Amino acid sequence: MDMKKKIVVKFGGTSVADPDRIEKAAEKVIAEVKRGNRVAVVVSAMSGVTNQLLHYCAQIQSGLDSSDYDVVVASGEQVTAGLMALALQKRGFKSQSYLGWQVPIISNTQHGRARIQDIRPEILNVAMANDIIPVIAGFQGVTEGGRVTTLGRGGSDTTAVAIAAALRADRCDIYTDVDGVYTCDPRIVAQARKLPCVTYEEMLEMAALGAKVLHPRSVELAMGWGVPLQVLSSFGPQIGSDLPGTQVVREESVMEKQIVNGVTYTRNEAKITLVSVPDKPGIAASIFGPLGDAGVNVDMIVQNISSDGKTTDMTFTVPRGDADLTKSVLQRAPDLYVGYVGDIRVDLHVSKVSVVGIGMTSHSGVAKTMFSTLAQEGINIRAITTSEIKISVLIDEDYTELAVRALHTAFGLDKERP
Repeated sequence: MDMKKKIVVKFGGTSVADPDRIEKAAEKVIAEVKRGNRVAVVVSAMSGVTNQLLHYCAQIQSGLDSSDYDVVVASGEQVTAGLMALALQKRGFKSQSYLGWQVPIISNTQHGRARIQDIRPEILNVAMANDIIPVIAGFQGVTEGGRVTTLGRGGSDTTAVAIAAALRADRCDIYTDVDGVYTCDPRIVAQARKLPCVTYEEMLEMAALGAKVLHPRSVELAMGWGVPLQVLSSFGPQIGSDLPGTQVVREESVMEKQIVNGVTYTRNEAKITLVSVPDKPGIAASIFGPLGDAGVNVDMIVQNISSDGKTTDMTFTVPRGDADLTKSVLQRAPDLYVGYVGDIRVDLHVSKVSVVGIGMTSHSGVAKTMFSTLAQEGINIRAITTSEIKISVLIDEDYTELAVRALHTAFGLDKERP
C-alpha cells in the first residue's frame, strides 16, 4: 500500500514570471518529493501573459464569445506547464505536462467563464504511482464535445483545488507573491499580521470582500470537498511541508475563535439609487429580475419609504464595472417604468469596508464597536450588509484607508496574539 502523501502545489503568475522563477519553483517541488511525497503541480500563465493574449483577441474582435477565444487565452498556461516539466527533467526527475483536455478536466460550455463539472484523474494517478511529476496547466478545461474552455479569473486556483479533490490529496499548497493571509492589507496597515490559520468560511468572506490572496471559487470548492489549503510565498526558502504560511481549515479545527480575524476593503463598488419608485408589490422583482438576467451581481440593498407611503427610494450596490450596464438594463425594464416618476443616480466614489471573524457567531457588540469607531472618525455609513461572520459598510471612497486602519486598531488586530 502506498503510504506517501499526495500534495498538489500551485504556482501563480508572479511565481513563474520568467524562466529563472520557474527554476526556483521547480526546486520547491523537488524538495517536497525528497520529503517522500508524491507531488502534482498546477501552474498559471507567466505574469502579464494572459492580459497580452486578451489584448490580441481584442485587436481582432472584442467581446467575442467563442471557443477560439479560449484557445488563444489558454495557451499561456500551456507554455508554463511545458517549461516547468523541462525544469524538473533538468534536475533528473521524471515529469510530464498535461493540458486540461489531456487530464481531462471536463467543464460546461460557458467559454471564458466555464465551470468544472468533472475531473477524471486516472492518468494523473498512474503517472504519480510511477514517480512521474505531473504538471497541469491551470485555468483551462474541455467540454464533452472536445472544445477548450477557460475558467475565468482565479481559474488556476480553482484548478488546483479541483485536482486536489480528485486525487484525494492530503494538502493543496498555493504559492503566491505573499507569505500568507493577513489581518489586513499590509500596504495600508503597517501593523497587519499574518494569520497562522483561518476557517474556510472566513477565507470565503475575505476573498469575496476584497482580499486577493485566493479566488472565492477555489475556497468554496475546497470547503465543499474538505481540501486542506495552505497559502505561502514562492519567494521564501520554505516549502509547504514546513507549514510557514496560512492554513485554511474547518471551523472545528480552530481551538480559539477570534471575534474578528480581518478587515477587508474593495473600491470596486458603485452605488445605484432609484428615486421615487412606486411602492407596490413586485417592484423589487421588476428591478432585480432584469439585473439578474443580465448577470449583474447586486450586493447591498437599502429601501427607504417616503412620507406619503406611495413611493420609495431603492439603493443598492453593483461592481463598478457594471454601473453602465445596470443603468442601461433598468432604463429598458418595461415593468419598472409603468408609472415610474424618478431617476437613476449613480455614485462611483464609494468603497466597501468589512470586518470578518468566525467568532462573531457567538459574541455580541461587533456592530456597536464598528459603527462607533467609524462615527468617531467622522465617517458616514451609506449602506450596511451582514452575515453570521461579517459586517460590511459602504462609505465614501476618500475615507477607505482611515476606516480600515481605525477598525484594525479597534478590534485589537494591531497586537500580537499569544
